Amino acid sequence: MKTAAIIGGGVIGGGWAARFLMNGWNVHVFDPDPQAPAILDEVIGRARSALPGLLDVALPEEGTLSFKSSMQDAVEGAQWVQESVPERLELKHKVYADLIEAMPETAVLASSTSGFKPSQLNDEGARVIVAHPFNPVYLMPLVELVGDAGHCDHAAEILTGIGMYPLKVRKEIDAHIADRFLEAVWREALWLVKDGVATTEEIDESIRMGFGIRWAQMGLFETYRTAGGNAGMRHFMEQFGPALQWPWTKLMDVPEFTDELVDLIASQSDAQSGHMSISELLDARDKNLVALLRALKYRDFGAGAVLNTQEKQLRSGHMLGAMAGDLEEINAPILTYRRAIPLDWTDYNGHMNEAKYLQAFGDATDRFMEMVGCDADYISKGGSYFTAETHIRHLDEVHAGAIIEVHTQVLQGQGKKMHVYHEMRSEDRILATGEHFLLHVSLETRRPSDPSTAICRALERIASAHASLPYPEGAGRAVGQRP
Repeated sequence: MKTAAIIGGGVIGGGWAARFLMNGWNVHVFDPDPQAPAILDEVIGRARSALPGLLDVALPEEGTLSFKSSMQDAVEGAQWVQESVPERLELKHKVYADLIEAMPETAVLASSTSGFKPSQLNDEGARVIVAHPFNPVYLMPLVELVGDAGHCDHAAEILTGIGMYPLKVRKEIDAHIADRFLEAVWREALWLVKDGVATTEEIDESIRMGFGIRWAQMGLFETYRTAGGNAGMRHFMEQFGPALQWPWTKLMDVPEFTDELVDLIASQSDAQSGHMSISELLDARDKNLVALLRALKYRDFGAGAVLNTQEKQLRSGHMLGAMAGDLEEINAPILTYRRAIPLDWTDYNGHMNEAKYLQAFGDATDRFMEMVGCDADYISKGGSYFTAETHIRHLDEVHAGAIIEVHTQVLQGQGKKMHVYHEMRSEDRILATGEHFLLHVSLETRRPSDPSTAICRALERIASAHASLPYPEGAGRAVGQRP
């Protein structure tokens, strides 16, 4: 396993630790704060609940987390060293001096800083790049990379492997890219509250009920491009460009942080969200982010495309990415599905609901079809399998975060007919079984038709091997049938 060293185990450092840990890395943490283990435990607990549900394939086996008594011990054998100490330049310089002396020369040394530039971090001879993430680090894909091009390229490869989106910043600039936008919006929001134009709640509603939703999937420039109609961005700029001359905003001015302003904003914030604890807000944040990201994943758009890229990488290193011809051992049911149960698959009883059992078995069937050659390319040419009958037995409950596997046995695989039996397990428990009968169909006539010769051969090969297996106990059952 690879090892990441996290120097500073607060909210951001803890998020980095969770991101690496949940993607199969061992993680060493150094933080002299006696509260650090408790903070880290809470962050990692949230990550374990939320992160696995982003993907439709299971993450790698979790790495090992260990606290170290010194920075030197933390960086031993590390391929990645992430500094997340407080934003004091003199402190960072002292930390780097100690780290460089102890860490492997080939390891990436990165800072989570939101404001300092690499030239400031390295003015005493360090070799640090900026890897600025966004909270919560274990869910948000963006990380801004600033610094030496070669080091950033190497860092980007590693970060892509743990499901992040590395954005290489072309030039050093204070606060990089994203935080400059946040600062501009923050300044204007402070003025609107100070001048009595809007409350904190009204400003937040204007974002989450309006442009915040658009920005989450299209960003700024694509959103404005669509606002220009069929003529696109040029028309938009010609129409609305003159408005930039109007004195609408106060982006270059900051209201004085008087006690009155602080009290005003704090009291409005309490009135807005005081009915929820911070823990409850964080839980809501993570669940909402997972739901939004999964919607974008389904659309293969924006941050969702990043998740799909990670999922393809995970599948490629696993037999779930294999085709039937690649499988040497087919004398046992075939693994067709493996994933963690996401938060939104559970119901009011706290366990996976019946619709998701069907989805899991349907996904397993789709994967088996792909394995025998009925993939997207084949379907685009006019042939596919239609499900004619389904029977599911619910045998045990399973909760969010649990890893489930589906193994598929072929009961019949000749001509137009495909009869499969799925068994869903979590560890040593059988959770459910799904029996499906499918017919190969011409998408042109919508009537049964013979599959391709290649599919017939692949399917018959597996069906022949599975014919020697015991007939599943639950196969052929009907609802209410007596044992």
